Amino acid sequence: MAILSEEQEMLRDMARDWATNESPVTAFRKIRDSGESFDRAAWKTMAEMGWTGVVIPESYGGSDFGWLSMGLVVEELGKTLTASPLVASTVAASAIILGGSKEQKAKWLPGIASGAVIATLAVDEGPRHDGTALSASVSGGKLSGTKAFVAEAEAADLFVVAAGDGLYLVEKGDGVSVAPRKLVDRRGFGEVTFDDVAADKLAGGGDTLLDDVLDRARILASAEMLGMAQQVFDVTLAYLKQRVQFNQVLASFQALQHRMADLFADLAMMRSALEGGLQALDSGFGIARAACVAKAEANRVLHKISNEGIQLHGGIGMTDEYDVGFYLKRARVLEAQWGNGTFLKDRFAALAGY
Repeated sequence: MAILSEEQEMLRDMARDWATNESPVTAFRKIRDSGESFDRAAWKTMAEMGWTGVVIPESYGGSDFGWLSMGLVVEELGKTLTASPLVASTVAASAIILGGSKEQKAKWLPGIASGAVIATLAVDEGPRHDGTALSASVSGGKLSGTKAFVAEAEAADLFVVAAGDGLYLVEKGDGVSVAPRKLVDRRGFGEVTFDDVAADKLAGGGDTLLDDVLDRARILASAEMLGMAQQVFDVTLAYLKQRVQFNQVLASFQALQHRMADLFADLAMMRSALEGGLQALDSGFGIARAACVAKAEANRVLHKISNEGIQLHGGIGMTDEYDVGFYLKRARVLEAQWGNGTFLKDRFAALAGY
């Protein structure tokens, strides 16, 4: 495990306590039943605790506490399925940090750091992630195109939009229309259409800007997935220890012990891969490969653990009364977001020169 500073341990513990006490899975149930994508009051609290500005420089209102610190917060929120635009807004902010001018940074980063502005990344136009298949275009400073799956689309004030020749900042307003998409995880996705809207290009960051931003999105998604996987493991283990079958506690059966031991080892591999990705972001070295490894391993392990969690709970696992089914549904969305296992393995091979 990564060695944390005292401040990072305090941040992790604060996130854990808040998520457990103020944003348990019962809070997600209420949001789901209300039809909203997240709780605005909870979002305000996150901003007040400084989580919206963890990776943003101090000169723009953030704390510049680093990506490992951000990952600690996202992991804890993943354990309770806390619905918020934190990951989407952080990834969008990273695009501005990497490619924005001084004017663009001064205009947008303070608002994102304070939580007053919700930003999101708009890339994919088809049913599968592909950062190269982009038909959105810009002419005369006006952007047109449709993005099929955009996280927090309805709540977003600012879109970082991938077009054929770079990333553009687009404010919500006239010419921007959002059609909600009801995915299995019941989060705030939408199809966004841009119709000849003003677009401000992020001119810095070089030719790899989009890939650099997507790598950050992959690593933060992996942090949420690790939190989810850990929670499913813990809940399933607790269930096996108290469920009696054939006059014996299920955890006493050796076959089930072996399955849980395998999952425990998988969790350790997943954590190692994620921490490698977060540390790569903080060091600035080997980010692209580390992001592929982190997300590919997160996809593999969460898929396995969510399936095993359902099976080891028996038929009740998929009933609405039990929380474990929610984790499987969220897992399937995150597995597809920013690249499935095949995509990431191909990308890793290309980066390695194969």
